Amino acid sequence: MSRLAGKTVVLGITGGIAAYKAAELCRLLVKAGARVRVVMTDAATKFIAPLTLQTLSGAAVGLDLFSLDEEARIGHIRLGDEADLIVIAPASADAIARLAQGLADDLLATMVLASRAPVLLAPAMNVNMWQNPFTQRNLGVLLATGRFTTVGPDSGDLACGWVGAGRLIEPSEIVEAAVRLQGPTDLKGRRVVVTAGPTFEAVDDVRFLGNRSSGKMGFAVAAAAARRGAEVTLIAGPVSLPTPAGAGIVRRDVESAEQMRLALAESALGADVVVMAAAVSDFRPATRAAGKLSRRGKSATGASTGHPLSIGVVANPDLLAELGRNRRGRRPLLVGFAAEVGGAPDVLLQRAREKLVEKGCDLVVANDVSVPGIGFGSEENAVTLVSPNGVTETVPRAPKLDIANAILDRVVGRLPQDPSMSVRRSAARAGGGGLLSPKRVTTIRPSRERRRRG
Repeated sequence: MSRLAGKTVVLGITGGIAAYKAAELCRLLVKAGARVRVVMTDAATKFIAPLTLQTLSGAAVGLDLFSLDEEARIGHIRLGDEADLIVIAPASADAIARLAQGLADDLLATMVLASRAPVLLAPAMNVNMWQNPFTQRNLGVLLATGRFTTVGPDSGDLACGWVGAGRLIEPSEIVEAAVRLQGPTDLKGRRVVVTAGPTFEAVDDVRFLGNRSSGKMGFAVAAAAARRGAEVTLIAGPVSLPTPAGAGIVRRDVESAEQMRLALAESALGADVVVMAAAVSDFRPATRAAGKLSRRGKSATGASTGHPLSIGVVANPDLLAELGRNRRGRRPLLVGFAAEVGGAPDVLLQRAREKLVEKGCDLVVANDVSVPGIGFGSEENAVTLVSPNGVTETVPRAPKLDIANAILDRVVGRLPQDPSMSVRRSAARAGGGGLLSPKRVTTIRPSRERRRRG
């Protein structure tokens, strides 16, 4: 369930060509479960009709500070009191200036002044207006209160013909920022690394060994962690998913288990939490054929490769077990996944308990990927959380983002209260090294393709 569900969001729209995007923003807020109330300045109505916003929000649009109908109930006070969040998008240079001065000369400014709700500003204007010292000073005045936050602006082609900062950030990014403001920030100051998706192990230049993992569970964990304030590194196998919207996510795309290991070596050092949601291939071909294997057992170069149906394999490194063995002081906190196929619930639970010990995890998330609707590629999941103290907890079927938050709820409770007590400090005192240190990682034999590249 979205953290905006049941919340009252006042959407303020000010004058600017980007006002047309407010229709999509309103739709997304409603879709997220928010009760949306729209307030428009007079200038905004020159760019988009109030009827459009009324239709999308399902409620009358506030326009006039002196409306005989609305102000009979002191509308600007009522709106401000009911608001859980105020989103102003687009926030023009004029609106930012008037808010900074505490003016109350229209319904939107008066409502903001009369409310105690947090305010999210999504600026949109010409690049020179955005960079103008007066605009930046006014924005600084608002941000200094602690009540106002901003998202955007984006950079690119502007309606005025200029290119630069000042374009309204995408509505989906604004909604993501609104969600973060309404959710817990219990991972603020923490660094979280998440692996997601499958790995592909090349047989030749065309074929590979892989699995059916879509990466959706790992991406959900990354999105949830970012919403809770974490700095997230998302190490993604070959998936078609877009990077989750919102700030705080750095994505690193890899293909093979060896490439994921290298990415982990750099990213896990200094992390507070590592969530290993990726379905890393257990095996890879012993040799990679150049070109494309044919039915005749020959590569594209004409070299004989033996029987085409016989492909020797070797074990891939166990990334989860390596992290469990090599971390210092039980940091970073390590979460593993045990995706099983079929079997009785007690068998699944026993396998998860074994994995907890074998891999040295702090938490194992067990699920049966053969169950329809919660397997690979699905939008939902149902899991059992297994802890070293023997405690198990069942999380019933729910959207994967909800499952991700349930996992992170348990993670937060295991972290030290002060982020400064994280592995960053302990690693520094120990003189560096790493969980998958470069020295260890370089012992992996590079693939033939990598050797050919030099």
